[in-house]
Amino acid sequence: MITVLLFAHLQEEIGESQLTIEALEMTVSQVKKWIEERYQVSSLHQVMAAVNENFAMDETIVKEGDTIAFIPPVSGG
Repeated sequence: MITVLLFAHLQEEIGESQLTIEALEMTVSQVKKWIEERYQVSSLHQVMAAVNENFAMDETIVKEGDTIAFIPPVSGG
């Protein structure tokens, strides 16, 4: 199981702060695609990803037991 943490507008759009994916291994890109398809969210291409609290790229492997967080860009001043 992979734990997905959502913040800001993603949390609001999906209605959850945390999701779980029953998978042994996926890339960050595959996790994004899974969320987009399941929840009709199209704004994941601009979010930062962190796997186990380390920033990650789309090619980063997420394994069973890992936590991936999606952090949208922050604006304001």
